[in-house]
Amino acid sequence: MQSATLEGHAPFGTYQTWYRITGDIHSGKVPLVVLHGGPGCTHDYVSSYADIAETGRAVIHYDQLGNGRSTHLPDAPAAFWTVELFLAELDALVTTLGIAERYNILGQSWGGMLGSELAVRRPAALNSLVIANSPTSMKLWVEEGLRLRADLPQSVQDALERHEATGDYAHPEYQAATREFYLRHVCRMDPWPDEVRRTFAYIDEDPTVYHTMNGPTEFHVIGSMKDWQIIDRLHLVQAPTLVLSGRYDEATPRTVEDYANRIAGARWTIFENSSHMPHVEERTLCMQNVAAFLDQHD
Repeated sequence: MQSATLEGHAPFGTYQTWYRITGDIHSGKVPLVVLHGGPGCTHDYVSSYADIAETGRAVIHYDQLGNGRSTHLPDAPAAFWTVELFLAELDALVTTLGIAERYNILGQSWGGMLGSELAVRRPAALNSLVIANSPTSMKLWVEEGLRLRADLPQSVQDALERHEATGDYAHPEYQAATREFYLRHVCRMDPWPDEVRRTFAYIDEDPTVYHTMNGPTEFHVIGSMKDWQIIDRLHLVQAPTLVLSGRYDEATPRTVEDYANRIAGARWTIFENSSHMPHVEERTLCMQNVAAFLDQHD
């Protein structure tokens, strides 16, 4: 039986954060809050994590400020978009939903970075943490992205370099070359599922957050997060932690391993037939792993 859903908007200062609850938030199991990636994506491409509600646990998705169905701020200065902003938004959301005393976090890609930023602050309310397909350092992320990019056909590499030199990221040739990388290391399903396409369509409609904090593509990182890292703070994490990545992931083992090595007791699962989105590429297996981990820590 499909779990019931409830949608709404949570106030965040003068802004509004859109959310969806799947399942019963008062079921007795600690709710799971899903943090999407980007920065600048939407919840759509990680909506499959709502499957976990079938285990009796409420799953909460939301669109971070500036994205999707939440308040958009295309004229906000670059300095507006910070880690602290998004941590404050998350705090406002769990308070509005009445779960501020206990919740689980699953962060995918940038969402895992944000989740780890929360965890190093040791909030008593954080019951457990799932870090999915996330780097510990943007410097490592860029280095590994360039290494993976070097394996692309030479004509594709040439097209990327040609248009990056002029800043013409909207050129069809650049877009086609970017897709070659994405089909190898972001989502290997072809065609992409509808929910993945919806997220990329939202980014195209308003790329403010993505371009400001990340850059024009996954592997050309020139935004404000380009120097971010959390490696030297990971020992502060006290919450039980599960780390996920894919064998073909743009979040390569080198970018992920410090989560597993530096967080006490952390477990690391690699999905052998996935890239950056095991939640769609190996959906059933991914949900089983996450659900089992969460059940251990209720």
